Parts: sequence; structure tokens; C-alpha cells
Amino acid sequence: MKTVICIECPRGCHLTIDENQKVTGNGCPRGIQYALNEVTSPTRMVTTTVKVLSEQWSRLPVKTSHEVPKDKMFEIVQALRKTEVKVPVYVNDVIVSRICGLDVDIIATRTILK
Repeated sequence: MKTVICIECPRGCHLTIDENQKVTGNGCPRGIQYALNEVTSPTRMVTTTVKVLSEQWSRLPVKTSHEVPKDKMFEIVQALRKTEVKVPVYVNDVIVSRICGLDVDIIATRTILK
């Protein structure tokens, strides 16, 4: 048995998944799919910062364009440690395409003009 706390809605249901992949404890149908995904292939969004060559700011906040496999998160963050961005940069600009060979882009979440 595995237990997880569902983050699909604000309720935060405590879900239990048994060895037959039966989910209990969900308050809405989304909890079932969340629990099954969490057991079989957990994914997360990555949010972090990269170095920006700016007069005003030293770091640019960025995020993945969509969820990535949980076991790739550290590799992505390590790759972004070497990234430097020149200004201007705008919200939703692609900073790194296909990070770590995944079909995921790193996008800016702030505009920095100088």
C-alpha cells in the first residue's frame, strides 16, 4: 500500500493505493487519476532561476513548459546552473529548448528589460 496527499484540488485528500491499484480516500474523481499517476510515473513542474546579465537583476525566474518526470528534476536544475541569459527577456520567452533531451522547454516567468 502507498499513501499520497492529492494536490489536484484544495481539499488535499489522503489517498491510499493498494497493490491492485485501487484508490480510496478521494473526494473527487481527479484524485483517482492523480494517485495512479503518482504510483506509476510521477511528474512535476520545475521552477527555479537562471543567471541573467542585467543591471537590475542577478537571477531570472523560469519554469518548465509542462511537467517532467520526477526523476529528471535534478538533472534539469543542474543543466540550468550553467545557463546565462542576456537582456532583454520577456515573459514566456523560451530560454532553453528541449532541456536534457526532453520535449520540454524552459520559459521565462518575468520580463527584464535592462
